[in-house]
Amino acid sequence: MTVATQLRTPDELALMRKRILAARTGKKVSISICAGTGCRAQGSLDLFEEFKRQLEAGGIEDVEVRATGCHGFCEQGPLVVIFPRKIFYKGVGVNDVSAIIEKTVRNGEIVQPLLFKDPVTARRCELEDEVPFYAKQQRIVFRNNGKIDPNHIEDYIAAGGYSALVKALTKMTPEDVCREVDASGLRGRGGGGFPTGRKWDICRKQAGEIKYIICNGDEGDPGAFMDRSIMEGDPHAVLEGMAIGAHAIGSQKGYIYVRAEYPLAVENLSLAIGQAQALGLLGVNILGSGVDFDVEIVRGAGAFVCGEETGLIASIEGDIGTPRQRPPYPAQSGLWGMPTNINNVETWANVPVIIDRGAKWFAGIGTENSKGTKVFSLVGKVRNTGLVEVPMGTTLREIVFDIGGGIQKKRKFKAVQIGGPSGGCIPEALLDLPVDFDKLREVGAMMGSGGLIVMDERTCMVDVAKYFLSFLKDESCGKCVPCREGVFQMNRILSAIVKGKGKEEHIAQLERLAKYVKASSLCQLGATAPNPVLSTLRYFRDEYEAHIRQKKCPAGVCKDLIEFRIDPGVCTGCHLCARDCPTNAVAGERKQPHRINLAACVKCGVCYDICPANAVKTG
Repeated sequence: MTVATQLRTPDELALMRKRILAARTGKKVSISICAGTGCRAQGSLDLFEEFKRQLEAGGIEDVEVRATGCHGFCEQGPLVVIFPRKIFYKGVGVNDVSAIIEKTVRNGEIVQPLLFKDPVTARRCELEDEVPFYAKQQRIVFRNNGKIDPNHIEDYIAAGGYSALVKALTKMTPEDVCREVDASGLRGRGGGGFPTGRKWDICRKQAGEIKYIICNGDEGDPGAFMDRSIMEGDPHAVLEGMAIGAHAIGSQKGYIYVRAEYPLAVENLSLAIGQAQALGLLGVNILGSGVDFDVEIVRGAGAFVCGEETGLIASIEGDIGTPRQRPPYPAQSGLWGMPTNINNVETWANVPVIIDRGAKWFAGIGTENSKGTKVFSLVGKVRNTGLVEVPMGTTLREIVFDIGGGIQKKRKFKAVQIGGPSGGCIPEALLDLPVDFDKLREVGAMMGSGGLIVMDERTCMVDVAKYFLSFLKDESCGKCVPCREGVFQMNRILSAIVKGKGKEEHIAQLERLAKYVKASSLCQLGATAPNPVLSTLRYFRDEYEAHIRQKKCPAGVCKDLIEFRIDPGVCTGCHLCARDCPTNAVAGERKQPHRINLAACVKCGVCYDICPANAVKTG
């Protein structure tokens, strides 16, 4: 985008918005193509170019084509939505473009094969809001994803972008902004859940003219990609939130700390910063308000511990990313010893909506102590995977079954692991638990940044605990003894149990170590590291006991404790297991019971996973 002059006043921004909207009044149809990382991997950029080519070749000028951020339903990509009706097409390929243009764009008809078919009701859903994955969602943070092109600031402005910043700069004092955010009930979405407005006010009240704003985009939880999709799909919402926060605490400089593994997020954020600077929405004397604020991107090196505030600060300063003793807290003494306010991407993206629509509106969503919505990355053994934004207080059952479509392959639900590596595992008995900060802590889990991994009956909970402890062992910075040695020892015990070398005293040792590490670690990585162990012991102790006493893995996962066999009374002879066995250990004629040569079997579990009749058993 080329900008001749900067916007000097709020009136000039309002005039620009009117001009953008007026230029679009003649457009009858808008084609929204998901260009998030997931859909890009499936060819959505080629799809975007093909739409533009065919529309131009056909002389169709009253149609807009947008490459947008992630639409959320990653399982079904590439995704295309036709506005204003919001016709929803999934799994769209380049060869489908001509049919969409001819039938839908020209004649308003539906391309039936591209509609989503509900696996429960077998009904084809024409509109996006009819798709069960979207029906129970309430999109606040994701309000623009799927609607605007993140590379065009005009799209964000046309959608009302930067109007909240104008309101904060012209009608609200810094104290007013802090009070409004506090009254909204917004709590940090990065895991800790500390009240955001209170955090801002603490930083605002600190002495000194130099203060810093930081956006934590170091999203390190396995399976989590919420913040990445916000930075990719709606970068200006993050920048606007930061600018409002800067006005509130008196900061002139902000940093966005982004994982280097997020190249598209870095690219879109960099472009957005340049566009905002060119228009005078970042920089010196923003919109004539006298407020100066600018933003710089810092790429993280991928260390999980840098998601912790003080470790992140050390990394920005150029030091090794290791946590520091608190207090003092960053709001008191943070980046280069100055008062520093840190919030994660999702928290910042909520701020413009709160200022624009008011604290009372936001506080009307959610539960008593957890307001607003939360974005989750729904992954694992669930039919519909992707990004889900729901009001706080939505139950796990609604997320997994109503939105997620239930468990794959008609298997039984077993648990949900929520809150990232330091989260907890919640069993079937608690499926009706309302998801909010306090309820999750009560059952031994945590909100975390919003990773939600669904597990079925073929998941070994001891192995799950070992997986997350192995991850945390490798990611521990090693600075404090409780975390460095305690997590290592817990992982060593878990490794022995899954190999059939568990002892009766191991369970008591795990519980004792977990309590010590939780109480004594320097930062939250260590303090929450025992959660996977404690929650699995709390709800799945019988599996630990089976591994130790019977030397069996009930889920059929731990290789040292199982062997595979085929039940001849169940096997249909479909030959799938024989076809996919990497060592040719399965033998048998088609439509006849098969058998496994145990001498050749490497216990990879392919036959166990692929068998449609569940004829492969473990013992």
